[in-house]
Amino acid sequence: MTYKTTVISIFLILTSLSNGLSQSNQLEKAAKTAKEENKLIFMNFSGSDWCRSCIILKQSILDTPEFKAFANKELVLVDVDFPRKKKNRLDKEQTQYNESLAAKYNKDGQFPTIIILDSDLKIVAKTDYKRLSPEQYINHIKQLIGQ
Repeated sequence: MTYKTTVISIFLILTSLSNGLSQSNQLEKAAKTAKEENKLIFMNFSGSDWCRSCIILKQSILDTPEFKAFANKELVLVDVDFPRKKKNRLDKEQTQYNESLAAKYNKDGQFPTIIILDSDLKIVAKTDYKRLSPEQYINHIKQLIGQ
């Protein structure tokens, strides 16, 4: 191996390690952002490829322009996913991290579960999928957080 190839290989390994770390500490990063921007954290426990209500929540509310605009102003989004299909599986470190978040914030293992936290990671509110329009869901969130 040449010197150049060795340097490139080390760089790629370090980059992949740092990318893995950045994913696995997403709640800590969200807390920092929430504190800096005076926002709350919207943590979504989801089974993105098997939970029907999770999929509907994402498609009918979370992915809409209305919710995205609201979230951009008021929330820091954290997705804690538990996919089951082989093609969607998370790496071992991310899976363990998500499981640790579930052990702390979603002990019942219900999906979807939305936990709203302050920047100190204290629970402000808890909810789930509701058969509402995006505007109604936003109002539901606002009521939960006292807006």
